[in-house]
Amino acid sequence: QVQLVESGGGLVQAGGSLRLSCAVSGRTFSNYAMGWFRQAPGKEREFVAAIAWNGRATMYADSGKGRFTISSDNAKNTVYLQMNSLKPEDTAVYFCAGGRYYSDSERSYDYWGQGTQVTVSS
Repeated sequence: QVQLVESGGGLVQAGGSLRLSCAVSGRTFSNYAMGWFRQAPGKEREFVAAIAWNGRATMYADSGKGRFTISSDNAKNTVYLQMNSLKPEDTAVYFCAGGRYYSDSERSYDYWGQGTQVTVSS
């Protein structure tokens, strides 16, 4: 059974930074594309960033381009989301996901973490 566990969320002031981590266990991490999604109160879950299984390709939602960076460390079975210049509108629960297809669609991801709360104060 694949398990994804996020960490690194918290409360930060606008303009600050956070690095989220997602530890993967139970399967060969390097065979999966990994993604980050987020869900704000009262809104649908939305795509944030994704990284291909070999780490050679990344994609971002427009909202995070230039501010967020996704990366992976296959030796540690961990994927990261570095978030800089945070804005109040980035406040959401952030979810890590793993799947066979490198995609910005939730439907492409088979495994999900429980989420970590990110709150950005103005």
